[in-house]
Amino acid sequence: MSKTPEQRLYLITPPAIEPKAFAEDLKAALSAGDVACLQLRLKDGEATASDNAFRRAAEVLMPICHEHDVAFLINDRPDLAVKLGADGVHVGQEDTPYAEARRILGEDRIVGVTCHNSRHLAMEAGEAGADYVAFGAFYPTDTKQPKTRAEPEILAWWSELMEIPCVAIGGITVENCAPLITAGADFLAVSAGVWRHPEGPAAAVKAFNRALAEHGRG
Repeated sequence: MSKTPEQRLYLITPPAIEPKAFAEDLKAALSAGDVACLQLRLKDGEATASDNAFRRAAEVLMPICHEHDVAFLINDRPDLAVKLGADGVHVGQEDTPYAEARRILGEDRIVGVTCHNSRHLAMEAGEAGADYVAFGAFYPTDTKQPKTRAEPEILAWWSELMEIPCVAIGGITVENCAPLITAGADFLAVSAGVWRHPEGPAAAVKAFNRALAEHGRG
């Protein structure tokens, strides 16, 4: 995942899924338009789901992603990312430290880091070699309890300063994404805004791609 003129969609799974049923939604979403990656994020409350839950989901969903040339990332668990053959991992500030995640995954896989609304954390992650930094939450979200609120200005600051891509996350929908695209988000990380879209995931992906084309740097 590198910074390019094109701004793209970054999908996150719901926190609880039945893999075979969710696979149909995923196929519909990935067939509808450009998607950069899917992050497998499975949570039981605040706790990360079992290894077996990740394994069952990855076995079903990762081949679908790769058929569509979409990177498959695991949330929180660099050890599982390696075991399952994922393309990378996303780690939070309370998860495996970046340096440890990189040691486990090696140089060829993606390691992205949550930086909340902190310029300092983002600079640290970027200087350490993270493949992307994620800022948020930009809007209220039911998917998880956000620890911080971020403003679009942090995306503009980062985009002007750094070549490393930035991801915007938190409550993003088709209706509210334009300011984040305009500010310079390289990726829009979306969960409920796609999977719970009233017209379905395919319609959501199409609408997000229209917004990215309309408001992006092109």
